[in-house]
Amino acid sequence: MATHKPVFADELFGDLELSSSGEKWSVIHTKPQCEKKLAKYLTKEGITYYLPQMDSTRVYQYRKVTFTKPMFSGYVFARFNFSQKTTILLSGCVVNFLKVPNEKQLLDELKQIRAGRTLRAELKEGTWLEKGWKVEIVGGPLQGLHGVVESQSKLSEITLQVNVLHQAVTVRVEPSQVRLLSEF
Repeated sequence: MATHKPVFADELFGDLELSSSGEKWSVIHTKPQCEKKLAKYLTKEGITYYLPQMDSTRVYQYRKVTFTKPMFSGYVFARFNFSQKTTILLSGCVVNFLKVPNEKQLLDELKQIRAGRTLRAELKEGTWLEKGWKVEIVGGPLQGLHGVVESQSKLSEITLQVNVLHQAVTVRVEPSQVRLLSEF
């Protein structure tokens, strides 16, 4: 029997927008299983963060337990300035900071994932695609989301990617609700 209490953390504290006050978005690589602890710490310090989470169900003997886990294990996205970096390091949860070469691209990717979560789409761990077809979902509840598909024959499996991490999640849709935006 587990003796620890689960840590609950909001997915988003603040907003997924660029800052005009010198703050930059960065990816924080955390110690194992410390993502939610860091999120709670960032909330206490008033630092904007995004910790995308997904539902996971496990069966223990005869009990079915559903809980949320970080979508990208070991990573939290945060917006902070240089002086707040030391504060974040004091949390004891940080391994490293990953520099984000293109903040706007990162935020666009995170907004796609946030929209999928908000619309209650069933997001599953996926494979990051180096090459693929850019698509837009043009019908159904996920209308307006953009992603990548591996090939035209797999239009039902849309990949929402976070390129800075080389990680992704997938969502299933009807192929008739997908429009190709680019060539391979």
